Amino acid sequence: MNYGNIKNFDISDGPGVRVSLFVSGCRNRCPGCFNQETWDFGFGRPFTEETLGEILNHLAPDYIQGFTLLGGEPFEPENQEVLAGVLTTVRETYPKKDIWCYTGYTLEKDLVPGGSKYTPWTDTMLKAIDVLVDGKFIEAEKDISLQFRGSRNQRILHLHQQEE
Repeated sequence: MNYGNIKNFDISDGPGVRVSLFVSGCRNRCPGCFNQETWDFGFGRPFTEETLGEILNHLAPDYIQGFTLLGGEPFEPENQEVLAGVLTTVRETYPKKDIWCYTGYTLEKDLVPGGSKYTPWTDTMLKAIDVLVDGKFIEAEKDISLQFRGSRNQRILHLHQQEE
């Protein structure tokens, strides 16, 4: 799996200050996408154990609220095996930090058994994610006043309650 970028101090892709990983590869190819270069599965650099270590180090400070996974498309089948491991490691290392994930796919349609993007790793990913923002970006429904999403059709789904 490749990734396009790691933002160490992201304040736009979830609450508080976050570390965000932008993975490569997306078949949705939404018109008006803000990150078109990540559609290509070969874009960026290979994700390695060193990359994971870098993310974990950036997550260490107390002022970092959590981790955000976006892309590209985290739930493309080619990305899920690696990302299941990343999310599990982040969750185990920092159980009090929240995890957000953005996907152009829909939870009830695509990410359930029998869904178009369901793999042996999907449930592991979903168990680690606290908040899932799902749905394709639709340019005709773009609304810059929305918090943490780009178009009105996208949903912010709270999958799990965060530990206290």
